[in-house]
This record gives sequence, C-alpha cells and structure tokens, in this order.
Amino acid sequence: MLRGNRLAVLGTAAAGAVALAGVAPPATASPTASPTASPAASPAAPSAPRSPSAVDWRACGDDGRAECATLRLPIDWSRPDGPAFGLAIARRKALDPDARVGTLVFGPGGPGDSGVQRVTRVENGIDRFSDELRRRFDIVSFDPRGIGASHPVTCSADLLRAAPSPMIKSAAQFRATLDHNARLRADCRARTGPLYDHADTLSTVRDVDAIRAALGESKLTFHGSSYGTLLGEMYAETFPERVRAMVLESVDDHSVPDARRFLTSELAAAQDSFDQFAAWCGRTQECALHGRDVRAVWRGLRARAARGDLPDPSSPGAALPEFGLVLMAYKSFYGPDWAGLASKLAALDATPPLGSGSRPAAAPATGETATDPFTAQFCSDWSLPVRDYGEYAKLMRRTERVAPDMTFARPVMAISACLGWPQPVRNPQHRLRVRGSAPILLANAVHDPATPHAWARNVARQLGPTGRLLTYAGAGHGSYNRGPCMRNTIDAYLTALTLPPPGTTCPAV
Repeated sequence: MLRGNRLAVLGTAAAGAVALAGVAPPATASPTASPTASPAASPAAPSAPRSPSAVDWRACGDDGRAECATLRLPIDWSRPDGPAFGLAIARRKALDPDARVGTLVFGPGGPGDSGVQRVTRVENGIDRFSDELRRRFDIVSFDPRGIGASHPVTCSADLLRAAPSPMIKSAAQFRATLDHNARLRADCRARTGPLYDHADTLSTVRDVDAIRAALGESKLTFHGSSYGTLLGEMYAETFPERVRAMVLESVDDHSVPDARRFLTSELAAAQDSFDQFAAWCGRTQECALHGRDVRAVWRGLRARAARGDLPDPSSPGAALPEFGLVLMAYKSFYGPDWAGLASKLAALDATPPLGSGSRPAAAPATGETATDPFTAQFCSDWSLPVRDYGEYAKLMRRTERVAPDMTFARPVMAISACLGWPQPVRNPQHRLRVRGSAPILLANAVHDPATPHAWARNVARQLGPTGRLLTYAGAGHGSYNRGPCMRNTIDAYLTALTLPPPGTTCPAV
C-alpha cells in the first residue's frame, strides 16, 4: 500500500526536486469492442455479465512476447451505456499449453503501479512470477482506471510540484493545505473529466470482472499485491461465486475506521521496521553504522534536516527536508535495503552543513501537465477526515509517541493529500462481508513497513473460514518471492487449490 507515484512526487517536491509521475502506455495497445461485466448498483446484488466480446490482442513487450489490448468500459458502472474509457491490459500466455490451468489476473499495488508493465517487462516485470506459474497460467494484468495507460488522472504539474509538506505546524499551514488540495482537485477534475470522480476501487472491481468475462473465464484466479489486495477483497465481497482462487499479498485492512487508527497502525509498522534496521546494524559488521548509536545518528540527521542545513544528495545545492529524510528511510524498508540505508545515513552524517546562500531558486511555472495516480483513487477509498489544525496536531503528537523515529513516514502524506476531500467518499471503509467465496490465501511479512501483519490477521478474522493466513517471519513489503517456502506454498494453492495448514509460517531468508 501507499506506493503510488503521487507520493513520490510530493516527497521529491518537498525536497526541492521534481519527479513528475506517470506510466508510459504500452506502444501496441489497441481498442476493442467493449466486454461488459456486471453494472451492479451495489456490492450485494451484482447482475450477471453479458457475453464478452473478443479481445483484439497485439504483440508488445520489451521482448515482443507479450500481448496488449484495450477494453472499452463504462466510466460509471451504474450507467453502462454512458461515457467509456480505455482500460489497458496485457497478457503472456502459458509457456506449457498442455499443462495450462487458466488465467491468473494480477492486481497491481500503489495506488499507481502499472500492471501492464508488470507483464510487458522482463526484468522487474514478468520475472516476479515463478517459472511454475508462467508455465501453467496465462498471466494477465492491467493499469487500473486513472493510472498509466488507462485514462490517467491528469493535473497541473505546477500544482503537483507545489504540494505543501505534510509536516503541518500551524493553523495557517493547515488552511493553506486545504486551499491547495481544493485547487488541485478542481484542476485534475477539469483536465481528466468524469473518470476523476469514478477512480475508486469498487469501480475497478467491475473492471476486473469485465476482464474475466472478456477472457472467457467462468471464475477468477487472482493475485493482488499491496493496494491490489483491497481490490481482491472487494471483488470477493461483490462476486464471491466467481472466485476460483485468490491470493492477497501484503494485506490492506479496509475496516480501519478513521485517521487516528489508520496512522497509529501504519506508523507503528514503520517504527517496527526502523527498530529492525537498528538491531541489524547493532549485530552486523557490514552495516556502515555498526558500533555507533544508530538512533543518535538518526536524531542528529533529523535535527539538521529540520534546520535546513542537511544537503540533498539527489539535488546539489538543495537542502533535504526532514520529511524527505524520513521518506528515504521508509522506502528503504520495503526491500528491505538496510545496508544501502546505513551507507546513505553515514554519508549524510559526514557532510558539512549546507551554506545558507547556496539553495537554488524555486522552479518557475511551466504550464505543463503531469499525472497523479494516487489521490483520486486513495481519497475515494478511504474516509480519513481531519476537522482542523488542532485535531491534526493531536494526531501528530499521538504518532510521535507510537513512532518516535518514523513520525512523518509516508502514510502521513496520504492524510494530508486527502484533507478537505468531499464526504462521503465513494468507497468508505467497512468490515468485509464475504459469503460463498472459494478459500482466500493471505500472505504477509511479520515486519512489513506498509501493511502491518496485524492488518492481515484482522482481515483473516473478518473472512472467517474463508481466509487462511500464511506468515513470512522476516521483513519487507511483499512476501511471495521471499524464498521457496513462500513461493511454493502460494504456487501450490494457485495451481492445485492446496491450502497450507492453519498457522503456517515460513522462515526469514
């Protein structure tokens, strides 16, 4: 969760550098007639899909062995004959047709990740899937609506670049953030069109069912990662009888009711990851900070960043703000890349203070556009309102107690980016209600910085007999490729529907 490019934009903007978000569309994606899935008005009463149209696949991918297409789908599933958009999809066929089980649909994370690139790329793409899965399944994924090549949410690059820091220190800064968010919403909506207000995951559930129908599959085999687990959960809730097998890896808990509990659980996980890093440095000579007080070094760097005299290694002459420093550490925990983080912190600690006159001038307005693959989806899926600065400050004081080293990790940005979002949101949090689905396998690391293991346990409880939790005893975000135990256990379920025994834990590698 929370890996979207929108967050990367905000983090680098805060550091004085700009990285405009966006995912290039597949070069050979082509339009087809629209397959139509259920235009259900409510999750509880989906109607049956009509017969799918043929998909017009075209060769694509960096090795030419993938296939790409575009499905024309309704922007608003309650108006199936209304305006449509193009959903970009990609496929690699099973390498052993005689052993083929069916189609495996992969739900990308983020919000903001490209499922098309997951399939079309060889390195850091289709190689995510084991040889066994590639042998026995057609692997299919997609760019979710509003992301990548699927009618991306488009906004002013200048407004995205000017996003305020989530480290809000006064009522005036809180009001400025509300004002900026309102201007950005209006701008993105005007540039993007009606899809901006239909970027929620419940709408994407219908898109996934349209993919299933277009491929001629009577039931869905699905693997969702990170934010893609929310998509899987809601698909199982909406279309339980259409699930053949489902893996949810790094699990989102959509029952977390409010901003306080969202931040508390998220930042507790971030702090746990920092604690794991500090412990590793204490026992490992290869750590660049071995033999030193890691927390003291970290506190010193945060203090320097807060003063504005810590150089930004990615932007010569610019200061690295405190939020950018924390974000750098947080991102390293996804791997985790503890050795890389230790080296970066040691190098930063050795730098002399930045001179007061060496900061570059603010970037001039350009009038360019950029894509925002995060806000429209996340803020439509999570109702996390904060009433005023007093409540925001109280939240930050609470998170400082929970996460003294990682108080301003990336989830705080999710809260600040959604400040002022119109209520009620299209897809508010609720406890899962899955009835009649095939078994669902959940996979989560014990020390996951972004999707706490507690979230996976809670979702498993909500699923009851339908859910089975597979635990990875190590660290990092994502667990499928954490050694043969995790990979083989998940593969056995997807291919042969063989579930691991309750309570199964795979060792850290």
